[in-house]
Amino acid sequence: MAPSSTSSSIEPRDVCIVGVARTPLGGFLGSLSSFSATQLGSFSIRAALTRAKVDPSLVQEVFFGNVLSANLGQAPARQAALGAGIPNSVICTTINKVCASGMKAIMLASQSIQLGSNDIVVAGGMESMSNTPKYLPDVRKGSRLGHEKIIDGMLKDGLWDVYNDFGMGVCAEICAEKYTISREEQVLFCKKLFKCQV
Repeated sequence: MAPSSTSSSIEPRDVCIVGVARTPLGGFLGSLSSFSATQLGSFSIRAALTRAKVDPSLVQEVFFGNVLSANLGQAPARQAALGAGIPNSVICTTINKVCASGMKAIMLASQSIQLGSNDIVVAGGMESMSNTPKYLPDVRKGSRLGHEKIIDGMLKDGLWDVYNDFGMGVCAEICAEKYTISREEQVLFCKKLFKCQV
């Protein structure tokens, strides 16, 4: 239904990013593997709020991306928020949009502020591939005589394109070819990104 000509339009509010902290990044099964994704998310939220000099009690909503949520427990975004000192009363939403989960979280946070729903919103993403479990899909139905199939949750739920039945690395190559992005351009972009984080 189209808005009536007499209705007044509301101008979206400006949004600004006041604090940034990258979720800690380490090697697979490396020095950060003892921390769950939600703990890593807590570290980044706490650091961003500290850098911005924002008290966690002032946060009104949290959007946090997470794809590999198996074995994390319920509501990973809420776990990360609580771990960063954000009150239990704050609404928290976990976003699963594969590689774009964190970006979608930022978009939703921005819209929440633009529309006047909230003033202070936390957004980001968190993963821990090192802690993604392997699955025994047939055990619940009763394990009988013989060998059991083990499925790698990291591949199944994170790194495998279920629509085309190939790895996400292949998707990256297709994208690079389609948009003529050279390996050198990718490396240069990564270096710039890394400098921004340090």
